[in-house]
Amino acid sequence: MNGKLFKRRINVQRRLIDRFKDDQDDVLRTLFDSGLAGRMVCDMDGRIVRVNRTLAGLVGKEVNLLMGAPASGVFAIEKRAQSWQELFHVLTGVAAPHNFVTWMAGEGAPAVEVFPTKVVESDGTISGLILRFADITVQRHLEAQLAQSQKLQAVGELAGGIAHDFNNLLTAVIGAAEDIIARVYIDPETREDITQIKASAERGAALVRQLLAFGRQQTLQPRVVAINDAIDEIAVLLRRLLGSKVRLELDLEQPGRKVRVDPVQLDQVLVNLAVNARDAMVDGGQMILRSGHALLLRPLVRGQETIPPGRYVVIEVQDTGAGIPPDVLPRIFDPFFTTKRDHGGNGLGLSTVHGIVRQSEGFLAVESEVGKGTSFRIYLPRFESDVFPEQPEIPTLPPPPAAAIANERVRTVLIVDDEDEVRRLAVRQFSRAGWQVIAAEDGETARDMLFEIHDQQLDLVISDVVMPRLDGPSLVRLLRGLRPGLPALLVSGYADEALRRELASEDIVFMPKPYSLKSLIETANSLAG
Repeated sequence: MNGKLFKRRINVQRRLIDRFKDDQDDVLRTLFDSGLAGRMVCDMDGRIVRVNRTLAGLVGKEVNLLMGAPASGVFAIEKRAQSWQELFHVLTGVAAPHNFVTWMAGEGAPAVEVFPTKVVESDGTISGLILRFADITVQRHLEAQLAQSQKLQAVGELAGGIAHDFNNLLTAVIGAAEDIIARVYIDPETREDITQIKASAERGAALVRQLLAFGRQQTLQPRVVAINDAIDEIAVLLRRLLGSKVRLELDLEQPGRKVRVDPVQLDQVLVNLAVNARDAMVDGGQMILRSGHALLLRPLVRGQETIPPGRYVVIEVQDTGAGIPPDVLPRIFDPFFTTKRDHGGNGLGLSTVHGIVRQSEGFLAVESEVGKGTSFRIYLPRFESDVFPEQPEIPTLPPPPAAAIANERVRTVLIVDDEDEVRRLAVRQFSRAGWQVIAAEDGETARDMLFEIHDQQLDLVISDVVMPRLDGPSLVRLLRGLRPGLPALLVSGYADEALRRELASEDIVFMPKPYSLKSLIETANSLAG
């Protein structure tokens, strides 16, 4: 650089520095220092001329923000070269001013969006840049949460889509296995094989339930639960589950509080988290099961969860295990992601936990440090009323009159299912149990059959929910128009919570598939009397 150019550059830098002196211009200083955004002025050589207080709060304390320090030092080390290149291109005119996203330097420093503006002198000379830094950490959390939610929704819809067909198949397998096992003349070896087939089908059914729980499409039966009582009860099972190497301690806040959840699913959540804790403590350790409360006046960001304001009951499962590596932590709730594939893990444990908690209108947060342990916190909406609502019960009819019992009238059931094998097994089982059976392959056929035999007494209708042309709920409403008060039992491999509530409001009992034929007969007996 020749002497004239060097002198000119020095003069330009001096003018830039003079313009942004603390005592130069009160209005300019107020504009520069005010607001929630961080601001910096840097010269053509990439040296800091001035920063505001907000910028100092966005970087770590170890970052040098004094005049003359390298402006690139405010960026995270791994982003430094790329970020300065973006600014250098703006300074030299290679690129027009444009915003970009990067990370600030220092531990725990946020993600920011940088907006560069050229400083132009009166003679048209470019003397530096004014940089505005907008903290977008919360925005990034919300974007990640939205992306995760969309991914969960997509897989959940897939799970719901396959659940109906898969549960129909499992119902047929389990029913056929039970039918064979009940035969007295089969040899022991065959009985053992059939028992194994039934057990495998039941494991498949459990896997489907996990998928539905993960997809937040499981049928829940919520009721008001006192959290401390629920924890005390499950602790007996957890101590056996954890074994002698892991010590379980309870830290329950008094007075205890109440939530409205499905108690069976809450137990599953705690068991799954306890199993994870046990597996993380190979050489033994301590697990603390804690209850508490939280009053949030503003949204609380925990990992990928943003918990809205409200009153919550908090359940914490804390262990002293190996901890979760930072690169694994963001993926632990992903379906089928597991670090225990060699030990039989299917990657649905934590996905199921997350799905149950969210379907219960709660939130799940996790904190972990490698070598020190992991803490899962469940935030469930607090049940505020002191009066327990009445729990929904399966609607039943009064017992038949004594005269009917004395005459031993044969009861009649209408069985409607578009799955041939499921329908065939149900017909056989009810016939063996002494029922007269009318079977139909779909709703329209059942309707037509009832019109033809309108004078025959009907004690119960059992129908699948999802069928072509005329579905189960519509069929029941039509039949009740002909036979008011007709007991009805609907079965399905998939039914969402809204449908279940709708059925309960119409005194229609719902039974999820797969079911055992024995439980189907028992439920039918209780409904028909």
